[in-house]
Formats: sequence, C-alpha cells, structure tokens
Amino acid sequence: MLTENAPAAKAPPALDDLICYFEGKFVPQRDARIGIMTHAFMYGTAVFEGIRAYWNADQGTLYGLFLREHMERIRHNAGILMMNDLPTTDELVQLVVETASRNGLREDLYIRPSFYKSTRTVGVRLHHLDHDLVIFAVPFGNYIDIDKGVRLMTSSWRRNADTALPARGKIVGGYVNMAFQKSEAELNGFDEALVLTADGHASEASAANMFLVRDGVLLTPPVTDDILEGVTRKAILELADMLGLSVAIRSIDRSEIYIADEMFLCGTGVQISPVIELDHRTVGSGSVGPMTSAIRDAYFDAVRGRTPALSHWVTPIPIGG
Repeated sequence: MLTENAPAAKAPPALDDLICYFEGKFVPQRDARIGIMTHAFMYGTAVFEGIRAYWNADQGTLYGLFLREHMERIRHNAGILMMNDLPTTDELVQLVVETASRNGLREDLYIRPSFYKSTRTVGVRLHHLDHDLVIFAVPFGNYIDIDKGVRLMTSSWRRNADTALPARGKIVGGYVNMAFQKSEAELNGFDEALVLTADGHASEASAANMFLVRDGVLLTPPVTDDILEGVTRKAILELADMLGLSVAIRSIDRSEIYIADEMFLCGTGVQISPVIELDHRTVGSGSVGPMTSAIRDAYFDAVRGRTPALSHWVTPIPIGG
C-alpha cells in the first residue's frame, strides 16, 4: 500500500505513443508501418543493432552505451547484405540520440536501429533492392536475471557457420537459429543455451558472447568460432586490461566449461550474467566468482557514467519531451 508521501508509480508509456525514426521522419510508432510484401518481412533481409541507454538518477543523465561502435558495426553489416549509400557513423549516432531524446524517458532504454530491404517484391536475392532505416527506443530492464546466476544446457542446434549465414552480421533472418536454441533451453527448464560450432567448439549463448576463467586466466572464443563480434565482448577485453587480468582468446571445448572456475555471458541484452551451471554440472563454486564479480561491478559503474577513465564508452543523451 502507498503511504501518504510516497509517489504513485508512473504508468509505463504506451508503445504506440513513443517516437521512432522511420523512413526519414520522426513519427509515433503507430504510424510506422511496413507492407506485407516488404522484402525484409518476407525473407529476413535486414541487419540491426541492440543498444542500451542507462539512466543515472544521481546525475540526472541518460547515457547511451557504445553508440559509435554500434553504428560502425551496423554500417559494416549492412554492406554484407549489399546495402550502399548509407548515412555516416556520425549521422547515425545523431539519429539514435535524437530518437531517444524525443521520448523524454528518464529510465533505462533499449534502442534498436535496423536497415532493412524495403522493396515490396517476391523473390530471394540481395541485389537491386531498396533499403531503409528504422530506429526505436523503449524502456528496458534485465533480459535475464543477472543476480541469481544462469543455468545453461548445450543446445542440439549448432551455430550457423560463416560460410552459410555469417553470425558476425546481426542479420535478422539468422536469429531464427538463436530462437531454436533459446526455446529449446527454456522449454527444458534452463535459462539459456550453450551453442556449439559445426566442429563442436563452444561458440556463444543464443544471443550473447561468453567468457570463462581457468587457473586465473580469462578465456573467450575467437571470432573464427562463428561468434558475433560483440561490442560488449570487446569492452570486457578492454576492462580486463585495465584490471590487470590475464586473457587468452582461443577455442573452448564444451567439457572445459564443466571444469572451469567461473563463467559469464556478456552482451547488450544479458549485460554481465554469471553462469552457475551447464548440463546439470555446477560451474566453479556454483555462485558468482571473484573475477566475474570484479568485472561486473566495474562494468556497471562505467555504463552509468561513473568511471572517468571509461567516459569514451558513453554518450550523454539530452532528455526531451
């Protein structure tokens, strides 16, 4: 029950009322519509980024995380799908900032820009198709419980290989592969999936990169093991260097995780999520390990603008509305 002086809970904004950037204009989401024959809708021919913005209540500031890095990556990935004549990185950053700013939200956000094949036509191809851009920003909390620890199962579905559908590309159609893995894990009572490459190496989770700790060394798979070239993964490597941690980038076997000292997932969605179990086997002590804890604490300070040495990670976003 609310006390007399307690503020009433603020109702969440209606998604249709939020402002997005759609095909060259800022419009309410209710007015952002695509036709049923849009190529990206029918064939998954789009690329996207997932970006977090963190609200720092003490500073009264919203911080967009790794905006330039995400915008550079989406431009590269759009090129994989044969999209040319794209806005510059600076122009894209400004569009992301303005989209978030126009909504005037003083809370953590998820921002998704996407370049998509917008031609309305039937036929599987990448060439001779128009493309367009959409950006939306919505309130967003934790994707999974980052405090209790994540329980994994090894998925029977393998990661799509670079020679088939590049995992580094954040291609919309490729996320059906991740959907198979995530649903398999959750419907079997787990939180997430460990995904293997075609030759059996540990690649990543359904939609997150992975790190583990063995004998004091922080390990992560190489990009050649069909992983997304994660922006958060790169940040963790930078943070590990700042913390003076030993790091090795190499292929990892499934059974090596069974005997690891610690493991965690990282990514825009999962943030830094400790793993406590794989395939009914306890990972390490079965709780958050000391290296994971140190990395997670340092990460969450940085993303809310509390770490001057990592101020290049964040971009202040003016609050409009």
